[in-house]
Amino acid sequence: MSDFDADIPEVREVAGTGVPIRGNDIDTDQIIPARFMKVVTFDGLGQFAFFDVRYDDDDNQKDHPMNEDRFSDANVMVVNDNFGCGSSREHAPQALMRWGIDAFIGESFAEIFAGNCLALGMPTVTADHETIADLQDWVEANPDGEIDIDVAGETITYGDRTVDVTVDDAQRKALVEGIWDTTALMSANENEIDRTAQSLPYVQ
Repeated sequence: MSDFDADIPEVREVAGTGVPIRGNDIDTDQIIPARFMKVVTFDGLGQFAFFDVRYDDDDNQKDHPMNEDRFSDANVMVVNDNFGCGSSREHAPQALMRWGIDAFIGESFAEIFAGNCLALGMPTVTADHETIADLQDWVEANPDGEIDIDVAGETITYGDRTVDVTVDDAQRKALVEGIWDTTALMSANENEIDRTAQSLPYVQ
């Protein structure tokens, strides 16, 4: 029996407004350029999310959804195919989370990126190209419109529409049952881990 229980929230549903990020194969170097990864902690990374796409060499804003006031409070990012590909830097979802994102809806996600998102309790739900294109268009037209992601039921609702999405089985189980934070789980079961380790003949 552990000394305390892991207090990991269940993530059954995420609701909020959206920000559309269009384009396939958006890699982690675009999401958080390498020069901003020299920090000791992840604090403050949010301001550097998509930095080179959002700002020119003189730090003047470019035309980008994340620079628009109408999307400044968005917490659901709507993306296209193979989002988060490239190097496996965990700084990418950390930066987006600190910008304000709680969940992603897209055509597909790079496996390691999706895993890094899961470790933060951030769903990465998928749908076909047409569904995503329709949602991105709706978000553009309705920046204050609410999107409701039902992780357990695998649907999203926005406007007057409810559409089916896919949540990876292992991800859905971890989020819905509140077992996505493996560090907290291990910490909560430290005594049991020690007891098991001491019972193994090859652990001194």
